[in-house]
Amino acid sequence: MNNPPFLYNDFPSFLRKHFPYKVQKISINAGFTCPNRDGRTGYGGCTYCNNQTFNPDYCRTEKSIAQQLEEGKRFFAYKYPQMKYLAYFQAYTNTYDELEVLKRKYEEALAVEDVVGLVIGTRPDCMPDALLHYLEELNKETFLLVEYGIESCNDETLHRINRGHTFRTTQETVERTAACGILTGGHVILGLPGERHDDLVKQATTLSHLPLTTLKMHQLQLIRGTRMATEYERCPQEFHLFDVDEYIALVIDYVEHLRPDLVLERFLSQSPKELLLAPDWGLKNYEFNHRLQKRMKERGAYQGRRYAP
Repeated sequence: MNNPPFLYNDFPSFLRKHFPYKVQKISINAGFTCPNRDGRTGYGGCTYCNNQTFNPDYCRTEKSIAQQLEEGKRFFAYKYPQMKYLAYFQAYTNTYDELEVLKRKYEEALAVEDVVGLVIGTRPDCMPDALLHYLEELNKETFLLVEYGIESCNDETLHRINRGHTFRTTQETVERTAACGILTGGHVILGLPGERHDDLVKQATTLSHLPLTTLKMHQLQLIRGTRMATEYERCPQEFHLFDVDEYIALVIDYVEHLRPDLVLERFLSQSPKELLLAPDWGLKNYEFNHRLQKRMKERGAYQGRRYAP
């Protein structure tokens, strides 16, 4: 069997198509909250959520956006002094405020030297038309990627994890965003309660029919201090936590059913040891990717191999 021309569309290759130099995302905590916490949509947030799992040390709300970016730049610049940066609005819901407040925050980030674009993480139910029209104009001036937390395509799962919106909301918002010419990303969690291997493979086909440019996926992790961790302690039989080889097999099947041009940013999440209850595989992202690629080559697998338009 001949080797395929690629195993999957990786994110670094995607960035090289947009920039003639190395770029690095710098995470920002811009002091946002979430409509699923303050009562507009719900209380308590999603059952799996603890934002401490992805905030670097320099992400502190007492620091300005510019200060967080400058500290992030110093962290990365020692290795690549000529690096440019994308300001990554990551923590909580980064489109959940008044339009003028949002504009000030985004434009403060873009004013920092060597920041060449924005990545904005948000929820599908937090993209009003006025903001989308502003982002459509901003997208003509700078690199912009809007990343939506999709998490699941199953409404029963979304209700169970207290997500606060349906998959139809996701479909409509992704379509509206992409129709404005804005690069649109999605994020999903593989292995949420009630979802098994075959369900997730079907999810890959469903997502492929959305006008997404990029996709992040990662394994379900149980994090201390979350409602889901409490649910697991009470009813562990309702959860299926993949071991690493089982998860690699799932990812391969998932990727084979994805649209071939979809850019895959990551397959794994690494929560801090002190917060992670399970599963603890002890793998770095690059180590997981190496094992995944090795197994894909052994199976003759590649992205889109089983995709049905």
